[in-house]
Amino acid sequence: MENHLKVAKFGGTSMRDLQAMQSCAGIVADDPARKVVIVSATAGTTDQLTELCEAHSLDRKEELLKQIEIRHLELAVQTGPENNAYPGIKEMLIELRSYVHGVNEVTAAERDYILSFGERLSSSLFANVLSKMVDGVVWLDVKDILLTDDFHGKAEPQLEEIANRALKKLKPLLENGLVVSQGFIGSTLDGKTTTLGRGGSDYSAALFAEALSADILEIWTDVAGIFSTDPGIVPDAHPIEELNFNEAAELAIYGAKVLHPATLKTAIRKNTRVFVGKSMDPQAGGTWISQKTGSAPNIRGISIRRNQKLITIHSLDMVHQFGFLARIFEVLARHKTSVDLVSTSEVNVSLTLDTGIQSNYSNRMLDNAIEELRTFSTVHIESDLSLVAVIGNKLNQTPGISGKIFNSLRDINIRMVCHGASPHNLCFLVNDRDGDRSIRLIHKQFLTQPKKEEVL
Repeated sequence: MENHLKVAKFGGTSMRDLQAMQSCAGIVADDPARKVVIVSATAGTTDQLTELCEAHSLDRKEELLKQIEIRHLELAVQTGPENNAYPGIKEMLIELRSYVHGVNEVTAAERDYILSFGERLSSSLFANVLSKMVDGVVWLDVKDILLTDDFHGKAEPQLEEIANRALKKLKPLLENGLVVSQGFIGSTLDGKTTTLGRGGSDYSAALFAEALSADILEIWTDVAGIFSTDPGIVPDAHPIEELNFNEAAELAIYGAKVLHPATLKTAIRKNTRVFVGKSMDPQAGGTWISQKTGSAPNIRGISIRRNQKLITIHSLDMVHQFGFLARIFEVLARHKTSVDLVSTSEVNVSLTLDTGIQSNYSNRMLDNAIEELRTFSTVHIESDLSLVAVIGNKLNQTPGISGKIFNSLRDINIRMVCHGASPHNLCFLVNDRDGDRSIRLIHKQFLTQPKKEEVL
């Protein structure tokens, strides 16, 4: 039976210690079709590097550097004397320390370079662990493949060039071995380090899968698939065995943390099947994502995005005028500010903005956009809101479904609703304090499964 090419990505919790790395190495060794492996930074490292970029105190910088050094040097020692990763890890840590002490106010480009050390360190360690189980392991600098533009912090991949580089530089390495490389990181044409944004390692793996026309993309994480909602909110949330591309994309976009939203867009382009599983228990099953599924329920899952902003733009110039909405969106696009939900009246436009992942740069871009909007309109901002998304199929064609959803929320104030544009989602905005309760109520109404004793 012919092996299908698989690209496997392992997240930060899968890289957290030697035992976790060995479990992941066992997954790779178990299937010769897994020829490309993409890894995230070890758990907690990206957060520490991010704080390192923002720290002003020399003492705090030193404390963070020591924490990073201790974690990775201990892992290097634990990999054993054979194929010892210690010298290379030590050299990278010296480089990190020297670089951090050599900059004052960290620019966006310098920030990307500092953050890249997380994946560089973890991939080197994992390649070493894996080489003890599999022959022909090659560590690959992802910057040789993943070309991006120069928008530091959320760089845009250059797909045609990535495909060309994969054909020339990556495919030959797979003929007699397998490759371990880094997620999250890219490079400009002149070699400057970029990053794809938080959670970008999934996206990196998907880009590799697309460039190689892989049959399957595997996302190995700390949970056995994608759940009907966050189990931290609803303890009896259940794993979903299958999702179609549209369902999975909507769940990812509106807050499901297991997948990076751009991952699905990339998989859809090449019709690449995606599997999400638990690295520490690969036999536990998981979620398969593909173009078609065996079932298409009205409601498949619920997701939430917290810390949203609602921007209401008021202007009498909107009345019977052409181009006012275009003017608003042109301002937001120029300042790279993404919009989720939109509602309009004769003189008002309300927009929701995802501000859950913040950085000094993104905050500055949003502030600049609002400042420009205020030159031709009145702008009102509401914060501390949660966007709840109900995901499924034919939600805009099923009589009574929205009535049942909102009846279950009759004691909660709904600030804004978006329904009808897509058959796969119904979204609404509530106060942050009502977000979890909204999910529990909808899940109980539509998704709670009967317990085994009840079925019997």
